[in-house]
Amino acid sequence: MRAMLLVNPTATTTNHRTRDVLIRALGATMDLTIEETGYRGHAAHLARTAHSAGFDVVAVLGGDGTINETVNGLLDAEGAGIGETAADRPALLVIPGGSANVFARALGLPNDPVEATGMILEAVTQNRRRTVGLGQAVWNGESRYFTFCCGLGYDAEVIRAVEGLRGTGVKATPARYVNTALRHYLSTDKKHAAISLEGPGVPAAEGIFMAVVSNTSPWSYVGPRPVCPTPWASFETGLDLLGLQRLGLPAMARLLSQIIGLRETLPTGRNLVQLHDEKEFTLHAERPVAFQIDGDYLGEVERATFRSIPNALQVLV
Repeated sequence: MRAMLLVNPTATTTNHRTRDVLIRALGATMDLTIEETGYRGHAAHLARTAHSAGFDVVAVLGGDGTINETVNGLLDAEGAGIGETAADRPALLVIPGGSANVFARALGLPNDPVEATGMILEAVTQNRRRTVGLGQAVWNGESRYFTFCCGLGYDAEVIRAVEGLRGTGVKATPARYVNTALRHYLSTDKKHAAISLEGPGVPAAEGIFMAVVSNTSPWSYVGPRPVCPTPWASFETGLDLLGLQRLGLPAMARLLSQIIGLRETLPTGRNLVQLHDEKEFTLHAERPVAFQIDGDYLGEVERATFRSIPNALQVLV
């Protein structure tokens, strides 16, 4: 089995020694070609060439941002044919190396990269694969696939603030996200909601402060604790949505008590907008709002359409 391994050398939770150990373990079971990512978008560029270069697998040692780039490269591959299916593309293999590792953990992998590698090696030996669906966001003439979530509004503003801190050399730890979210909550506008929902067969809604679009659950983690605003979302169904029409302290406290931890029931409240297993819907805003995909801040948008892409990718897991 030929595999291209994409390594993010700045991954949050691994060091040079750990990466060497993991690479040797993978190299013992696969014909491995190692590529280090050096800039934003590099993983997508490298993954895009994997199909035409004859690789069976593209492996990623990094966080959710590197994984998202890789997935987009695989689905926009050089040499891909019309009507190509997941089985025709190189399979994806992920080793968690970031601060949250939401996609890897949603697949059932341990958060520890060494433990995850042990599980992955079993999957490689047994050729154990899972076909997963993805989401796709389309905005301003651009499009991008996502593995677990998108967000408009408050959560994307928090990610923007954390990325600003990372630019100064601060690590993006779970505690950093929580502290930033709390500080940002105190200063955010809680009276003028900008976002509305529309779509074919979707009940229209307006007055939304924050919208979370999910392709799976959990949506995020606070340390070891999962955050599940859309607990019915999965890789085997369409897209789910949770919209917040109120950001007051009582409403937020009630919501947080319902979504932290693994739950099978939907959060309840008069000011929630919820969708499950939808093929397509659109969020639009009366002013530019912050936008994120898989935890990667992408700027401000006024309109974005979200589509479910079933059976898009095979994952060794």
